[in-house]
Amino acid sequence: MPAQDVVVIGLGYVGLPLAIQAARSGFRVTGLDTGEKIVTGLTAGRSHVDDVTDAEVAEMLAAGFRATTDEAEVGPQDVIVICVPTPLSQADGPDLSAVRAAAQTAGRLLRAGTLVSLESTTYPGTTEEVVRPLLEKASGLNAGTDFWLAFSPERIDPGNPVYGFRNTPKIVGGLTPACTDAAEVFYGQICDQVVRAKSAREAEMAKLLENTYRHVNIALVNEMLIFCRELDVDLWDAIRCAATKPFGFQPFYPGPGVGGHCIPIDPNYLSYKVRTLGYPFRFVELAQEINGRMPGYVTDRAAELLNTHAKAVNGAKVLLLGVTYKRDIADQRESPARPLARKLLGRGAEVSYHDPYVPDWQVDGQAIPRAEDLDAALADADLAILLQAHRSYDPAQLTRAARLLLDTRGVIPAAPHVEAL
Repeated sequence: MPAQDVVVIGLGYVGLPLAIQAARSGFRVTGLDTGEKIVTGLTAGRSHVDDVTDAEVAEMLAAGFRATTDEAEVGPQDVIVICVPTPLSQADGPDLSAVRAAAQTAGRLLRAGTLVSLESTTYPGTTEEVVRPLLEKASGLNAGTDFWLAFSPERIDPGNPVYGFRNTPKIVGGLTPACTDAAEVFYGQICDQVVRAKSAREAEMAKLLENTYRHVNIALVNEMLIFCRELDVDLWDAIRCAATKPFGFQPFYPGPGVGGHCIPIDPNYLSYKVRTLGYPFRFVELAQEINGRMPGYVTDRAAELLNTHAKAVNGAKVLLLGVTYKRDIADQRESPARPLARKLLGRGAEVSYHDPYVPDWQVDGQAIPRAEDLDAALADADLAILLQAHRSYDPAQLTRAARLLLDTRGVIPAAPHVEAL
């Protein structure tokens, strides 16, 4: 008989879509989160996640979902899914404090026969070496015999209108084959396709491989962008042509840097694990260096462009268009807009921004003025920099209204006052 009671620990961009799909599939779902504001909002039917609507929260509540910050209100569960953040520490190593805390909570909630699934991205070995001992200590039970333990990497793509939680294949890898079986039974009820990994370690590595692949290839085109300009080559057009090859090539595109919850962070978890073996993961570290310097390159290009129009950066009015890490969403995590703004401010520029998804924005505690009237702001700015090509931005409008425009996304038609990055 399938499990009926599910608790999702962590109700962010990963946990909330999972909770919704589990509720739709007939499970009794409880959400446990440390954020009072998140729990209060969900209880009132308000979503705090881009890809989840208020209507979907209402649907989930009608199906019996409840959110709480109090572990005592949860009780024993058939399935416990851990979806907490795994950021980098100040030393650029893994910060597993949230995972450890969630594992201790899960250990107190599990009972014989419970499935515990970790979805938080981490390095290979975490499920077995970090989570398992905490679960066993808190519960007094043994993983693989008394309860089931697995890793199932999240594959949420914010803003993707085609692939969501249900129709994206779900990887599962257990501590033992029986653990994988239990995870496959659960996820098979809420996802269209379940892919079995050899073990939890392979499932953990699969997630890091996916994002390291993107990280390295973005770094490749970012470095190519820099020298292609000196070679008088339009890299965007070269990519367009190369992308017509029906095999052996996948297009990646340059930009002002990488952002989000995955690419700037996840490869560093793999690099950390490799360093424990006594040598560096040179591809990742080089990619990090290249992508990390792109905000500086954009700043230099902005200064050069202003200079060709007899204007210094110091005192120039610079308008940033789109400060989220991805187009058509409000998520600002690790957005390259922030280090770029920091560099421009450091050179004395008067920085403002426009973004239809971001009502207010700060850099190092300093509030950056928001342009309410886009046309007026474009006309007033000495330089506008397109950082995120939101669909609401009309390239023709930007070209018409801007005095000087630097396009970091390769979407604005050529014009005398428009420069591609």
